Amino acid sequence: MKKFRGTFTVMVTPFTDDSLEINYEVLGKFVDWQIKEGIHGLIALGSTGEFLSLNEEERYNVSKAVVERASGRVPVLIGTGAENTWDVIKYSRDAESLGADGVMIIPPFYSTPTETELFNHFKKVADSISIPIMVYNNPATANVDITPKIVKVLSEIENISYIKESTMDVTRVRDIIRLCEDKMIVFGGIMGYESFMNGAEGWVSVGSNIMPLEFAKLFNVNVIEKDIDESRKIYRYILPIIELVGQHRYTPATKAALKLMGLNVGSPRPPRLPSSGSDLIWVKEVVKKFNLKIN
Repeated sequence: MKKFRGTFTVMVTPFTDDSLEINYEVLGKFVDWQIKEGIHGLIALGSTGEFLSLNEEERYNVSKAVVERASGRVPVLIGTGAENTWDVIKYSRDAESLGADGVMIIPPFYSTPTETELFNHFKKVADSISIPIMVYNNPATANVDITPKIVKVLSEIENISYIKESTMDVTRVRDIIRLCEDKMIVFGGIMGYESFMNGAEGWVSVGSNIMPLEFAKLFNVNVIEKDIDESRKIYRYILPIIELVGQHRYTPATKAALKLMGLNVGSPRPPRLPSSGSDLIWVKEVVKKFNLKIN
């Protein structure tokens, strides 16, 4: 299997205006647009995709819709995280049966598992599927920190080959590469450009939901062409997008921007609220400044 590299969009999940149903027509259009713009891969049902706000049937149907629409044009990973190991196994087996290229798994986020429990959790899942696993480290949301030393232990599990390192400490990228060597490919999370500069081979990006072309270009120029000066220029250019969709705004601001760009992806599901007040003004200013639109 060809290894995953590049900028992968962690996708929003489009809802109807009342947020009660998935809007599969818009989802299909969004997948097509992302691929047309040159994105290297797609990840459905991550944090930005509100995976915890979807029921089991919706998770299955969204996974199916994205895999079928992408139709092998780019790799598709499915977020299969859950609190219960058996649920993660089920979601991961579903993803594999639907034709997904891999799964992204955040650790159990309430029980704060020990290192031994983490290993057993990921080992059971890995033993149940044959597609690659991307471990998702985001201690801010998961209440669990998968340190580089723990990553090294997990890298000994055969098909755990990737990690989305989503802390603000990019030295972890360096440390994971040093400790795991070729057993673990690192994708940056929040700090994409900075992660590339420390050896990451990919970026799981929120901002590429609304600007896939430039976010993909940053990888191409930095990692493939190794043009550091030009990649720095691209990074500075897209930085307002990265800042816009940071912190609590990652889902509501992204959805608000896409609406203004011409693709009505609906609002976040409660308890999340749509962007309003100063946040919405900020979204409008950025969309206007960059002349963002979906034709």
